[in-house]
Amino acid sequence: MQKAFLLLLLLFLSLCRLNAQIADFDHIDFKKADSIALSLKGESLTNLPELSFKLTNTLNTDAEKFRAIYKWVCDNIANDYNLYLQNDRQRQRFKDDSLKLDAWNTKFRTKLFSRLLKKKRTICTGYAYLVKTLADFANLECEIVQGFGRVSTTNIETLDLPNHSWNAVKLKSKWYLCDPTWASGIPNPKTNRFYFHYNDGFFLANPKLFAVNHFPVDERWWLLDDNEIPTFDTFLKAPVLYGNAYKNLELHNAPQQMHHIIKPHEKVVFKYQLKNNTKPKNVKLGFDNGFSTWKDQPTSISIKDKSLELEHQFNQTGFYDVHLYIDDDLISTYTVDVKK
Repeated sequence: MQKAFLLLLLLFLSLCRLNAQIADFDHIDFKKADSIALSLKGESLTNLPELSFKLTNTLNTDAEKFRAIYKWVCDNIANDYNLYLQNDRQRQRFKDDSLKLDAWNTKFRTKLFSRLLKKKRTICTGYAYLVKTLADFANLECEIVQGFGRVSTTNIETLDLPNHSWNAVKLKSKWYLCDPTWASGIPNPKTNRFYFHYNDGFFLANPKLFAVNHFPVDERWWLLDDNEIPTFDTFLKAPVLYGNAYKNLELHNAPQQMHHIIKPHEKVVFKYQLKNNTKPKNVKLGFDNGFSTWKDQPTSISIKDKSLELEHQFNQTGFYDVHLYIDDDLISTYTVDVKK
């Protein structure tokens, strides 16, 4: 009897994780929540309980309430990338001295929250904190998740300290993941100037896709079955995903590694699950061999039931950066070293 109960409990927990993503709320129209967030654009952070009430008091479901909070934060808080770089430099400097690292973290938190409240500028920690705080005032169960994040500029050789924060929120007895920092916009890589550009793909994202470039310190925030949780080494070797991947993809299935060494005339296979069907002519690969860049159709391509599979044959030796584009959106990057 006890064994049967444990099996049922495990099944229930597994089902609670299954498909914990935005598709669970296809029946909800978030237009009202988004409209409220837009109507409150420019509101100050001097009274967070009042702001949370304004954002949520006319909404009926917890999902809509969280949406209004999340959307407001993404549309009103700028990513201070220079502050992020300053913090990253100091954390690397003191990583082998726990006392100095703790002292820096304490000093930095004061600066971080002061800048958030006064200037509405912050880094990932501030985004996650603000989403959680506003959610708490709305009686929504929300947590800050600490971990590692990978973007195209991340140096994986020095990625030995957690460098990113995001949120998990509990809605209708299931936990969901979202990343307000990466959803809010994009810093210019040359000037570090931030541009608001909301990306809805990071809202209640598919945990399997999320896992490609998010590695939580606490394993419970994978929201994956144990056999699906990657090792840290697997995470470091994964392809680079861009924000557009979350807009276009449901899953990134293959290749699971960024770097590939092959012989001339061999093929590399790419497999994805799309959010929406597209035409084969809209799927292209971009190439950079260090001397020139170009785009081309893959050697073969198949799209069926939103399942995208393509192959490309590399005939010439050389080292190639390979980029996937869907409808001109940059999705992901890989490298292919073609050797005799």
